[in-house]
Amino acid sequence: MRLTKSTDLALRTIMRLAVTGAEPCTARQVAEEMQVPYSHLAKVAARLQHLGLIETRRGRGGGLTLTTTGRTASVGQLVRELERVGDVVDCEGDVPCPLRQGCRLRMALRRAQEAFLASLDPLTVDDLVASPTGPVLLGLVGRAPGLSP
Repeated sequence: MRLTKSTDLALRTIMRLAVTGAEPCTARQVAEEMQVPYSHLAKVAARLQHLGLIETRRGRGGGLTLTTTGRTASVGQLVRELERVGDVVDCEGDVPCPLRQGCRLRMALRRAQEAFLASLDPLTVDDLVASPTGPVLLGLVGRAPGLSP
């Protein structure tokens, strides 16, 4: 299973917010640190806010912060939500697969996908930012192009 760029960025954004705690950071700052377009990060942030994983505040002193839900969420569940996980293969597409009535591949792929997600279920965002990842993320803060150290 390959995650979309949006899911990858969402997970990295949550991890980035986890290492700075309650201190808000701007979406522009995170976009620069992650070296992604601001518009892409803004869309991802809106989705994370809708899921209750981050809070966003406008204006002076505003920015993005991670919620308690975001910090303790299961990574497997986050991926399920962000990916809107469905079948790995599209057996019922525009041209339905002629094997769909008796195919064992579809169920095998579904089990493999669930095993992949189940392996992520015990992990939380806090687990993801434990050493050595947390210090690496902290090293990004203020070092992105265009930001002063």
